[in-house]
Amino acid sequence: MKLTLRQQITQFAHVLQKELFPSLNEELGKLTGPAKRLVATLEMVPLARFVPCSRGWMGRPAKDRLAIASAFVAKAVYGFSTTRQLLDALHNDSQLRRICGWREARQVPHEATFSRAFEEFARMELPQFVHEALVRQTQQDRLIGHIARDSTAIEAREHFPETRAQKVARTARKRGPQPGRRGPHKRWKGGKPIPQRPQDTRLQRQRAMSLPKMLAELPKNCSIGVKTSSQGHRQYWRGYKLHLDVADGQIPVSAILTGASLHDSQVAIPLQTMSSQRVSYCYELMDAAYDARHILEHSRSMGHVPIVDPPQRGGPGRRTVSRELTWAEADRYKERTMIERVNARLKDEFGGRFVRVRGAAKVMTHLMFGVLALTVDQLLKLGTAGPCA
Repeated sequence: MKLTLRQQITQFAHVLQKELFPSLNEELGKLTGPAKRLVATLEMVPLARFVPCSRGWMGRPAKDRLAIASAFVAKAVYGFSTTRQLLDALHNDSQLRRICGWREARQVPHEATFSRAFEEFARMELPQFVHEALVRQTQQDRLIGHIARDSTAIEAREHFPETRAQKVARTARKRGPQPGRRGPHKRWKGGKPIPQRPQDTRLQRQRAMSLPKMLAELPKNCSIGVKTSSQGHRQYWRGYKLHLDVADGQIPVSAILTGASLHDSQVAIPLQTMSSQRVSYCYELMDAAYDARHILEHSRSMGHVPIVDPPQRGGPGRRTVSRELTWAEADRYKERTMIERVNARLKDEFGGRFVRVRGAAKVMTHLMFGVLALTVDQLLKLGTAGPCA
């Protein structure tokens, strides 16, 4: 008889509680709560399948990349904000060190080796592949009811590149006004230029693209982002946006990192395509930012039912809603709060608020180690007997 996902997780938790944890308690001493969560995470994620082996290479032997990758998972599980804190814990905590793969403190590599290994993981997108394999392995036989979609602000400590328009404006300010030179002709109305509607939008192009081409077209450079809160206040930040698809049970399914200035709607179709390749689901829950015709049509063409919060029109004090959700849609839309809880846990418990690396590839790697640990934590909660209770 084929076991359901809940039965498989329960069986896995039983093996942890009855066999693995008692043997580790005899060898390493009584395991702490974070140590139990780390052991459960490393036992579930297929890290060894994706970490390259350096045996047989010419030159000086490289440090064990599997142990370093396990240490970065431990950094997310323990909630360390910097790699220096992780290294201090590896030198002082024998349990953590032995779980990651080093028997003695002198075997732990230098911080520079961790930095080089992290760059390799970012280049090969290690946590992204591991997370995809984990989702496919655990969710392949499950029909998911709801997928909630949203983005969250990721603050970064880096300068963003100058755009072409900013460069032209800076050059014009240096040169000063040029006599006899006229700028490009614009249509004006009421003292303001009339914006020209583009003939071919990104959403139109995405519907005819493959997933790799969609991801390659999205801007990933650090930029300035702005969001309007529910009270009408604007919030600015410098950095990126992490776009997530979350399934029932608060399980992250897909993740895409873009620049902070990109609108949420531009990532909806890539997320729809990515999630559809990994899991089977019925409903898509999105806020008013995703209320676009191409997004809704693409969702329906893939066999899903989109439920989008109606956008509000008009200014403060005279807002109107163009349409209303039915009672059934409104009841299902309440499930969208699960992505808010996932975003909060990622930032508060799994390092999403402490980004100390620079560049989109490294920032995504740092965040995906946290997403990986969060996914395992939510999967283990599906079991009737949690291994870390």
